[in-house]
Amino acid sequence: MDLGLRGKVALVGGASRGLGRAIAEELAAEGATLVLGARGEEALRRAAAEIAARSGVTVTPVPADLSRTDGARRLAEAALGEHGRVDVLVTNAGGPPSGPFEAHDESAWMATVHLTLLAVVEMVRVVLPGMKERRFGRILNVTSIAVKQPVDGLILSNSVRAAVTGMARTLANEVAPFGITVNNLMPGYTRTERLQDLVHAISRREGVPPEEVEARWKKETPAGRLGEPRELAALAAFFASERAGYVTGQSVAVDGGWIRGLL
Repeated sequence: MDLGLRGKVALVGGASRGLGRAIAEELAAEGATLVLGARGEEALRRAAAEIAARSGVTVTPVPADLSRTDGARRLAEAALGEHGRVDVLVTNAGGPPSGPFEAHDESAWMATVHLTLLAVVEMVRVVLPGMKERRFGRILNVTSIAVKQPVDGLILSNSVRAAVTGMARTLANEVAPFGITVNNLMPGYTRTERLQDLVHAISRREGVPPEEVEARWKKETPAGRLGEPRELAALAAFFASERAGYVTGQSVAVDGGWIRGLL
């Protein structure tokens, strides 16, 4: 299936590893020109070079700290400065710390708001005018299963990712007449470095082996296993494509059946 992404310019956040890198690889395989953002400059440049060598597309790394509002804005502005447009925006960043309500002070809440919500808002603010002018755009936010079925011990993620969902659903209606879609992907327990960090944090907090934490998640998931980043990336490429022009305002889980709700 030709997804119509060849020659499109895609900006992907958090792209040096995990889900962001997998999405970048999938978009590159479809021929999209890439601008990749992440905080760790060395890992980001290495990822960009490897993706470019494998796919043959142009890949531009832009070191950016998405926990800072100005960092997110500069990343989007750099993409426009490099290519003159952004056709596909994939917002993605590392998740906030785990722990119960009492474990997080005001600074932790504000840091989560900046990283998880305001970074999305600022990148959209920069790229949206051009998308409207060209009457084409794809905005795709990587959120979490937590926005539909809250995960115990992830109160920061449960709360602020839900705000992203509300923003995206409202924005989808506003920009649909311009040929722009806005959708969210909700990854379940997926085999990434972020998940391993979470495994070890819960292991220390509960005093149980890491293997027990991972086994618990597998048992909760009807598929009986963890997801692979490429499985979410494949759906991301479809949502970014011309083929998905009539799909907007949706939050779709890639979770092996973990969410038990009907909708």
